[in-house]
Amino acid sequence: LPVARLDLAAALPRVLSLKVMSFLNPRDLCAAAQVSWHWRFLAEQDCLWEGRCVRRGWFLPYSPGPREYGAWKSHYVACVSTLGCCRRGGRPPGTGRPRERRRTPEVEEEERTARKLRRTIRESIREEKGERKQPGAVRPASESCVSAGVSLRSRRAWGSSAAPGAAAGGRSRALGSRGPDRLPSPSRTSGALSSFVYRPPSPPHVPTVHLPPPVLLLLVSNRIPAYELLLSGLKAAVVAVLYDHRGTQSALLAQVRSAVSGRRAQRLGLLAPGGTQELHLLHDSRLSEATLPTPRHREFWEELSGWVAPPAEGGGIDIFSPLAAAAEAGVALIQALSALTGLQVQAPMGLATGSFQSSESASAGGSWASGPTVRFVSESALQGWCRQAEWMEEALEELRGLLEPRLPRLSRQIRGRALGHFLEERLRLEELGVSADLGHALTDGLAELSRVEESRPVEFLADFLRRWSQADGDRDGGGSAAPEAVGAGPEPDPQAGLEWRGLAARELQRSEEVYLQRLGAVLKAYLEPLNAALDSGRTILSSSELHLILTPVTSILELNRTFQADLEARLQHWGAEQCVGDVLMKLCSNLRVYSTYLSNYPTAVDAVDRCRESKPLFRAFLKRTDRTLSTHMLSLQELLLCPAWRIREYVTLLQALRLHTHPQHPDHTHLTSALHTLLAFRDFVRTLKRNCERDGRMEETQKMIRGCPSLGGRNRRLIMSQEAVLLRTPGEQLPDSIRIYQTVCDLGLFLFNDLLLLTRRTVRHLPFTLGRRSTHTFQASVALSSLAVRDMAHTRYVSHAFVLDAPDRSWVCATERAEERDDFLAALRAAISSALAP
Repeated sequence: LPVARLDLAAALPRVLSLKVMSFLNPRDLCAAAQVSWHWRFLAEQDCLWEGRCVRRGWFLPYSPGPREYGAWKSHYVACVSTLGCCRRGGRPPGTGRPRERRRTPEVEEEERTARKLRRTIRESIREEKGERKQPGAVRPASESCVSAGVSLRSRRAWGSSAAPGAAAGGRSRALGSRGPDRLPSPSRTSGALSSFVYRPPSPPHVPTVHLPPPVLLLLVSNRIPAYELLLSGLKAAVVAVLYDHRGTQSALLAQVRSAVSGRRAQRLGLLAPGGTQELHLLHDSRLSEATLPTPRHREFWEELSGWVAPPAEGGGIDIFSPLAAAAEAGVALIQALSALTGLQVQAPMGLATGSFQSSESASAGGSWASGPTVRFVSESALQGWCRQAEWMEEALEELRGLLEPRLPRLSRQIRGRALGHFLEERLRLEELGVSADLGHALTDGLAELSRVEESRPVEFLADFLRRWSQADGDRDGGGSAAPEAVGAGPEPDPQAGLEWRGLAARELQRSEEVYLQRLGAVLKAYLEPLNAALDSGRTILSSSELHLILTPVTSILELNRTFQADLEARLQHWGAEQCVGDVLMKLCSNLRVYSTYLSNYPTAVDAVDRCRESKPLFRAFLKRTDRTLSTHMLSLQELLLCPAWRIREYVTLLQALRLHTHPQHPDHTHLTSALHTLLAFRDFVRTLKRNCERDGRMEETQKMIRGCPSLGGRNRRLIMSQEAVLLRTPGEQLPDSIRIYQTVCDLGLFLFNDLLLLTRRTVRHLPFTLGRRSTHTFQASVALSSLAVRDMAHTRYVSHAFVLDAPDRSWVCATERAEERDDFLAALRAAISSALAP
């Protein structure tokens, strides 16, 4: 027999029932909940109500438990019921004028009757309180209405209580002092009017959510050398975000969003490679005065500055590159960034010599003692990092290049295993009988601790639990001290009375003395002993090798000794009108000595290595001489690199000197001309360095790939390499959503500026260890001009996949992480566009 009546909610699957109910409005859902218990269970599911609340901005201040049902519905009903509650005296703030309704004669008659009734109520109450009103006092009508409601309610309360309530205020205490004998007897008028007095309903209780205190947010690029030493000295209120320099701006914003977790940053610190004119935020994002107005940079900085407190609350941006040392580009960039974000932007002056010691110098927007870095990092750790970073930069560059592809994956695996072992084997949260909230808090706290390098784990975990409790509203926020209040008080400014121009000139002279001492060590510790051995017949190096390696240093030393003598003569008679620009112009006119030396520098370094390998006497000589007091604890290779370092120091110091020189000063013209010459020469040095690095990477790639054809091509350079897997599907005719892929082998993708090289990657795990070794075998190469790339949809069978289409075949590849695929495809599409450009 056919079924006449059937409960479809009980017959259909739960997913279909919820899908049908999702088309109902909130009123119909509440009506459906009254049909039966099963319908009520379905109508109160969070999936039906959460989206409605979130779209209206009604966020639940906590996360419902797994067995808690109807939380989002109750929150929706509570929010809707409070929409009509207005403040006393008008509409809620921020709302517009109410919409005018069409009035009918019946409505107008009811309003006139209500006004007459309210007028009668006010007159009656005014007569009752005539004794207590001062003569001549005038009370507003709105206050009279409120007082009337209080007096009538108080009269009822006194009939059942001996003392008046605290909420009655001073007026209730005045009435209570008359005693029960003098209380006015309730008349028939007041008894009748008491039923018409408006008593506003008490607003529903809304739990107070205590927001966590603002933090100091520090963005650190992984291209900063020895950043581990810097992160070990972070202060307690600092949240550090270590981001990948190869990433994108959207990925960096996602990291920042996850780090702040809804909190507001008191100040934003940025530590990234850069100089006096631009900041290398990412590999494809150079921040300068010319690039800041572009839409991509504007949107990035507008969103990033939205997480920073306004300037009235001490908010601002601290950049740890000496942008304030450049009068045109650096200072203009600071001003443009401040105008765009509406925040105070600070950057060091760059008066300290060295690649990274400029972070310790005074800032353009603050005092010398309270520099930008002191807010984030302890002073001892900062000084140690500045001393070591310059020397560790060269050593860590090659080490990171070799281990960077494997270290992140290994780090995630180690953190996961350590955290799981600690929670399951050591703590045993189930056996301890702690609450679920405490278990979640401890788990999240330990997971956060495993993601950061923290030298004080106990203090970090305590601070995390405190912020957790404040976010959940479990504890009243007592107001914590600002991050700037932690530590010692303000120190006096030691540079307040100094003249900045003279300070920059004296720093130039002092650093020149150190530079000459290092160049002199090359002659005294290396050239003179080797020449003496050659003259005595105990040859260590031949005369041609000495001329190739050490003799060019003599020309530089003579040039800079003359420059040092002229500079000292000017500083001995220093004054407001003293000039040093002509001395710098004299140095710039002889820069051909530096260009000859730097062009020959790669050959000299190769000669040192070749002689060290082929001549045991020279090896023994280097072992006795390198890193001694006579060589300032430096090796021969490091001393030979000093001229290249000095060019960068000249640019920084000359920018600071010109910045504090008035445009009408007679020295300003010479300083400007010398600065332009040194900037052009610095670009020449950078070009030499890039060419050497490009040739080195090409040689390493050629040796790493077995059977690889010659990669030596004109202007060919390696952009990036990426590990991936090769996929294959047995069913080509199936739709993409249900197509199953099988992993064939591991691939290595080497992207050059003109071609894409595919290799077969073989992984061999080492026995008795956790290490593994990868080898690459050449498989194919495709010119970028004939290569097409397309994305694949993410399904349950394949993820992070893409297709490379060549004229004769195609490859379906997939990466381990979505970030790796996005970065590789972005670089590949950019290279294809450049290759197709005329």
